[in-house]
Amino acid sequence: MGARDGPFARTAVSGGANTKEPFMSSHATPIPMMSSACGPLQGQAHVPGDKSISHRSLILGAMCIGETRITGLLEGDDVLDTAKAMRAFGAEVTDHGGGQWSVRGVGVGGFAEPDHVIDCGNSGTGVRLIMGAMATTPITVTFTGDASLNGRPMGRVTDPLALFGTRAVGRAGGRLPMTLVGAAGPVPVRYVVPVPSAQVKSAVLLAGLNAPGQTVVIEKEATRDHTERMLQGFGATLTVEDTDEGRVITLTGQPELQPQDIVVPRDPSSAAFPVCAALIVPGSDVLVPNIGLNPTRAGLFTTLQEMGADLTFENLRSEGGEPVADLRARFSPDLRGITVPADRAASMIDEYPVLSVVAAFAQGVTDMPGVKELRVKESDRIDAMAQGLRAAGVTVDEGPDWWRVTGVGHGHVPGGVTVQSRLDHRIAMAFLVMGMAAQNPVIVDDAAPITTSFPIFEPLMNDLGAQIARISA
Repeated sequence: MGARDGPFARTAVSGGANTKEPFMSSHATPIPMMSSACGPLQGQAHVPGDKSISHRSLILGAMCIGETRITGLLEGDDVLDTAKAMRAFGAEVTDHGGGQWSVRGVGVGGFAEPDHVIDCGNSGTGVRLIMGAMATTPITVTFTGDASLNGRPMGRVTDPLALFGTRAVGRAGGRLPMTLVGAAGPVPVRYVVPVPSAQVKSAVLLAGLNAPGQTVVIEKEATRDHTERMLQGFGATLTVEDTDEGRVITLTGQPELQPQDIVVPRDPSSAAFPVCAALIVPGSDVLVPNIGLNPTRAGLFTTLQEMGADLTFENLRSEGGEPVADLRARFSPDLRGITVPADRAASMIDEYPVLSVVAAFAQGVTDMPGVKELRVKESDRIDAMAQGLRAAGVTVDEGPDWWRVTGVGHGHVPGGVTVQSRLDHRIAMAFLVMGMAAQNPVIVDDAAPITTSFPIFEPLMNDLGAQIARISA
């Protein structure tokens, strides 16, 4: 199938607005924002629901027979795009208001062929998990996204999906827009994940649901394990074993998944921003309640404590099989640089941008090795943060798989720059946090991508005492 044949010749639909090829979505107009030095941040920060668990709740709910009820779903653009996709596959997805959602599923292997292109916006997690979920059902689906997503590599997912019998046709370099033809006679696979990626692992496991026999995924370095936990919770037969070969995950295919009632914990990746802001703004004392502390996600908080952060965990408990606590973060004027262990990267990969901001306010050098995955996120996050930090007066060194921030200490970060978010929500939020404690304001050229994961970021931070303002064109 050529780029101008079949699905690529149709009109894409995104939120009711038609666009012609190359089926690139446009979810928002630029929203420049300025963050200025502020007084103490005080109060409670009720951050949104966990994005990873929200995506998986919708997808697994759509693969059940019966109704899954979800409380606390993250209602950011990324997750809403996944909800639209599940509707396109035939599931009944209902927003009941107040973070209450339900999904009436179609069963494993029951996805219908969508009659339009699936637009995943900015979400690498969404598109890769959805590709896995449909890969072993004999339907043809075309995927697209925004400029950032359409520049990200999909071969890391489509290559293992091909082992099941799935076919993929996309742009050069394995990029979206891309059409997947699901396997009509899928076979189980045994796959060693070549890079630490929960998205790749999860895509293979979701594909294995509709393959006979046992699908085995081996990861040499443990990544976030929400998919494994949730598959077991939905009734799949899945085992995890630590061996000399690595972490071996074995899934028995073609189960009848059982609908669940899910309470989504609050997102530790979103919590990172008010927590880190409190550490660098004088006099701050912020409580962030009900944060998921899955050990495959909590690396940032361990790292901050090692840097000398006044960060404590209160009311430790378990909800839905996931560890949860309230995080209290207080201003920490004596932060110091450390070397972050490379084997911790997978548990905090999304938090490195804001960690680098904290490192700028610390004394000494913070080394961050083993982070090449940052090069292929929504943007090249190492390059984006390095350029912005240098412009703000901070020394940064970098390589293909590492970077190093030399902190200048509290009160000595000049700021006074305009930085590019590069359609990356975490880059935008990280630099807005920097502006709260820099000597001069920091402007982000486009903060619109923040809505993909943290739609209430601006009012939440301002309610705590930040000074974030939109800049009129």
